Amino acid sequence: MGNIWCGEGFRGHQWIFIVSLFILLPLAFPTFNYGDALSKSILYFEAQRSGFLPIHQRVTWRHHSGLIDCLQQGVDLVGGYYDAGDNIKFGLPMAFTITMLAWSVMQYEDQIIGAEEFEHALEAIKWGTDYFIKAHSQPHVLWAQVGDGSDHRCWQRPEDMITSRKCYKIDEKNPGSDVVGETAAAMAAASILYGKRDPCYSKLLVNHAQELFEFGDKYIGKYDDSILAAKHYYPSKSGYKDELLWAALWLYKATNDIIFLNYVTEKAESFGGTTWAIREFSWDIKYAGVQTLAAMLPMGETLHEKQIQILEEYRSKAEYYMCSNLGRSNSTNVLRTPGGLLYTRKWNNMQYVSTAIFLLMVYSDHLQSMNQMIDCGGTLVHANQIFHFAKLQVDYILGSNPIRMSYLVGYGTNFPRKVHHRGASIESQMQKKEYIGCIEGFKKWYKKKGDNPNVLIGALVGGPGIKDEFDDHRGNFRQLEACTYNTAPLVGVFAKLHNLSYNSMSL
Repeated sequence: MGNIWCGEGFRGHQWIFIVSLFILLPLAFPTFNYGDALSKSILYFEAQRSGFLPIHQRVTWRHHSGLIDCLQQGVDLVGGYYDAGDNIKFGLPMAFTITMLAWSVMQYEDQIIGAEEFEHALEAIKWGTDYFIKAHSQPHVLWAQVGDGSDHRCWQRPEDMITSRKCYKIDEKNPGSDVVGETAAAMAAASILYGKRDPCYSKLLVNHAQELFEFGDKYIGKYDDSILAAKHYYPSKSGYKDELLWAALWLYKATNDIIFLNYVTEKAESFGGTTWAIREFSWDIKYAGVQTLAAMLPMGETLHEKQIQILEEYRSKAEYYMCSNLGRSNSTNVLRTPGGLLYTRKWNNMQYVSTAIFLLMVYSDHLQSMNQMIDCGGTLVHANQIFHFAKLQVDYILGSNPIRMSYLVGYGTNFPRKVHHRGASIESQMQKKEYIGCIEGFKKWYKKKGDNPNVLIGALVGGPGIKDEFDDHRGNFRQLEACTYNTAPLVGVFAKLHNLSYNSMSL
C-alpha cells in the first residue's frame, strides 16, 4: 500500500501523465463482498438497542433492557443506544452516531435502496431520534446521560443490569452546548431523510432541532462541566463551538433558512471554523466535518461576496484535512501503519479511520461532480485518487492487511472472536435464563478464554496497533471494544462500493 497514486516525487508533465493514466484505468475487479459488509453494519445497531425491542428484532440474543430508565426522576428515557461494550447511554456519542448514520444514508440513499437495506437503515436512525424526542423533555432541558461509572464495576448483560440508572440533564443552570448542539444536528440531519416519507415526523424533528440549537446557543457551556459523570468517559476537549457550527449547518440544509448560514459565516473565525486546521474527525472534534459540509454548499446567487469568501476559507481547511489523511500535506500528515492503515492513536483508532474514509469518499464525490481537483502542497490530486485511497482503507478493514484480519465482526472467516462487550460475551437469556450478577459476570464470562457465545455482527472494533499488531482477548479494550460511531460512517460507503462492484460485474 504505497503512495504511488499521490504522485510522490512527480512534478509537471510527469504528474499530468500519471493523473491522466489513473483516470482512464477501470475500477479493479472487486475482491470483497461490500453488500455483505453493508447488511452486517446496519444489523449491528440492533445489538446496541436499549429499551423494549420490537417483534421483528433480528439480533435474537438481545432482549428488553433498561425498562425503567429515569422513570423515578419523572421522565421516560426508555430506548436509545448503548454506545459500546458497556450499558451506559451517553448522549454525545449517541447523537454523533445518528448524525453520521443519517449523513451516510442520505449521501448514498440510492445505493442503499438498491441493496434493499434502506428500511433497516431508517429504523436504525429512528431508534435514535425517537429517544432524543423523549430526552428533549422541555424547551431548555436535554437529558444527556443514563447511568454512571458504577456500570464499569459490573460485567453483566444489559438485560440483568442492577447498577445505577441515574439520569443527568442539561438545563439553563447546567449548560451543555456541545451535547445540545450535536443532538440538534442529529435531528436536523434525520429530518432531511424523512422529508418526503413522513413530513409530520420530519417537521417534528426540525422543531426539536431548532429549539435545541437556540437553547445551546443562548446558554453556553461545556456539558462535562455540568455532568461530571461524563468527564472520565466522554470529555468535551474541543469545547462546544464546533458543535454549534455543526448544528447550524445541518439546520441550514434541513430548512434552507438563511439565518443558519449567516450563523456559520458570521461565527466562522471566532468559533474556529475557518481557523482550526484539523487532522481528525470524531464524536468530540467536529471541525473537519463542519469544514467539509461547508465546502460542499452550493455557491448560489443569494450569497454575498463575503459569505462566498468565508465558505472558500472553510474549503481550504477541509482540504487540509483531506491532504493530511492522503499523506500529501506540506506540514503534518496522519501516520500510517506499515500495512497502510491511517493511525491517530492507540485507543479505538478505527473511529478516526472510518470518519476519514467517509469524508474522503464524500469529498471525492463532490470533486467529481464539480470536475475539480485539490492542491496538496503543490500537487494536484484528482477525485479518483481520493476515492482509491479511501477504498484501500475500507479493504484494510475487511481483511487486506498484514494479518488478514477482518476488523468488521462477522465479516469473512477471520474476525475478532472475543470482542470487549458485555452482552456478546455472556450467554443470551434465551439460553441462560438465570440472573447473572456483577462479580459472577467477571469471574465466569469476562475471564473466559473461549470465544464470545454471541457474535456482535457488524461491529467495527478498535483495530490494530501502530505496527499492524492485534491481540484478540477480551481485556484488550483499546483494540477489542467496538462503538456505534465506528460503524455509522461506513454504512453509506459500503453501499457505494457494493453498487460499483455490482455494476462492474454486470458489464
